[in-house]
Amino acid sequence: MSRRTAVRRLLDEYGRTHAEEAGIRLRDIPAPLYQLLTLCVLFAVRIKADIAVAAARELFAVGLRTPRAMADASRQDLVGALGRARYRRYDESTATALGAGARFVLDRYRGDLRRLREEAAGDPARIRELLREIPRIGPVGADIFCREAQGLWPELRPSFDRRARHGAAGLGLPAAPERLAALVDDADLPRLAAALVRADLALRAHRAASEAPLTLR
Repeated sequence: MSRRTAVRRLLDEYGRTHAEEAGIRLRDIPAPLYQLLTLCVLFAVRIKADIAVAAARELFAVGLRTPRAMADASRQDLVGALGRARYRRYDESTATALGAGARFVLDRYRGDLRRLREEAAGDPARIRELLREIPRIGPVGADIFCREAQGLWPELRPSFDRRARHGAAGLGLPAAPERLAALVDDADLPRLAAALVRADLALRAHRAASEAPLTLR
């Protein structure tokens, strides 16, 4: 099987981005970019991916799709939305982080993350640095944002973080970002990065199940 054929199969099985799962129609305009940032905040703690996505969908469903709406929401509204998505244990601290992050984006970028991109002046490392200034966004959150936004912001291409590269190596694909990027069109880079991470998680789960000790019932 050729590498391109393997990648096509990988995209068919695992190539759904977190933004797609959360119902975000990702475009280079303020609201969807902020929604992606919100999703990254939700992923910033040790919580299952499906719960983080469910929490994002719940927040968006009650109208918290912009930094202004998020900043104006009451703490009770935020905690309630997170709770309905079973985003517990971290609900209080995440509600605080979401409110603080929304106010930061409003104050620093007037609610438009394209201004962050402009401030970075085409430097992907600087984009990551600026993202990490936002409350609760650390290296993992910045990596997720860049993975998903690379379809919109060419200077981020190719964005394959450590987890995606590990997934590529485990599947016998090249781990070098440039060589991976050569296997798909630019429009599919976010899907490929997501697919590599998902495939790696699936492989780890399979190995863990295979190595589990036999127990008597």
